[in-house]
Amino acid sequence: MSRPNFLFLFPDTHRGDWMPYAPAVVEALGMEPLPIRMPHMEALMKQGVTFTKAITSSPLCAPARACLASGLRYNKPEVAGNHENYDLSRRTFYSVLKDNGYRVGGVGKFDLHKATHWWGLDGWIDELSQLGFTDAIDNAGKIDAIISGKESPKDPYMQYLYQEGLAEIHLQDMQDRGQRTDATDLPDEAYCDNWLTRNGVQMLESFPADQPWFLMVNFVGPHEPWDITHRMKADWEQVQFAEPNNSSVPQETWNPIRQNYAAMLENIDRNIGHLLDAVKRRGDLANTVIIYASDHGDMLGDFDKFGKCKPERGSVHIPLVISGPDIQKGQYSDVLVELQDLASTILDFADLTMEEAKDSLSLKSVVRGEVAASLRDVQISGLDDGPQHPSSWRIASDGEWKLIVERDRADRLYHLRSDPWENRNVAEDYPNVTAKLKAALQGW
Repeated sequence: MSRPNFLFLFPDTHRGDWMPYAPAVVEALGMEPLPIRMPHMEALMKQGVTFTKAITSSPLCAPARACLASGLRYNKPEVAGNHENYDLSRRTFYSVLKDNGYRVGGVGKFDLHKATHWWGLDGWIDELSQLGFTDAIDNAGKIDAIISGKESPKDPYMQYLYQEGLAEIHLQDMQDRGQRTDATDLPDEAYCDNWLTRNGVQMLESFPADQPWFLMVNFVGPHEPWDITHRMKADWEQVQFAEPNNSSVPQETWNPIRQNYAAMLENIDRNIGHLLDAVKRRGDLANTVIIYASDHGDMLGDFDKFGKCKPERGSVHIPLVISGPDIQKGQYSDVLVELQDLASTILDFADLTMEEAKDSLSLKSVVRGEVAASLRDVQISGLDDGPQHPSSWRIASDGEWKLIVERDRADRLYHLRSDPWENRNVAEDYPNVTAKLKAALQGW
């Protein structure tokens, strides 16, 4: 078989427990079944392996994506927050693919040069070639687009809206949106995830038939603000969700937010269908590894919190599904995965390596059923001080226990099997477990 292709589906802020899991997984997560609608995701899960204990390297956009690109844990790529760009002298797994004959494409929100606030009106700047891309339409995220594009466009999505006479609608809607959940007046075809999916389909169609390819689709949803179209709103406004964990937020606040969040996930799923159809039209489906993951989650009202940057489950836990040739079908794995593991996983499938990706462990043997045991004993995530996150913390988890070490707070230890929502701090009751997990953080 020729070298595999890769379709990497990468939404922004999809928390790991909001997936169409089997009932046993839902129960293990301590949840009630969620009324989410993701039929294409369910099909991918039936065709592959779903990881139930994957976490982000860091629950903030730029750091998470830097860790993914470099195959390193949070403290090493030197992107501490969204105010820093990826160092172009540092190798990426994208560049390894490119240097070994792959067509390397990407559409959507890359966030590897987030601090610059210039993306090129066609989504291409020279830095993208240095990062390892042969083809790219890189657009700003939701907030970056309206901040940078108030007077004139600085990225291809705002350029598109200005050309279509829709920019003012979008700017007025987003600038004061906050936690509002009413619908945007943008037509469906101009909604960002739909626009960038069309870019992805066109890019796939342009790839040569005789060259292996990698395409990363960086959806901007379900990131807040929770803006959705009128069509999306109508499909969800009568749906009732379970209340957030340990929260005093009123239902009239959290339920509409959760409705809109689910609507964005359903829309992403619909766009996944369009991308899969494009792969099928190429005749490439049988030789394409399909990966679905996210950079981080969202608290969605748990502990009265919304957004990312937190050490709790809603922020740190991410979805991960891998399907494709010679991959087990319909399987679940509780292997302790960190986001940067996908760098070595993708390269391993392509029979390539990247020596610099020292913290990235390939999942290829796991998804092929060759290794059932864990790859690592402890998984780690963290975040340091920055404009969006005025605290510094680390987590260490062995799958059964989770330790949170945060500056200016007492250590927090949770027994995940009996307390999956992390409500009962038992650090003082189990000092040996606390010490063992804290030791895993030394030097990190």
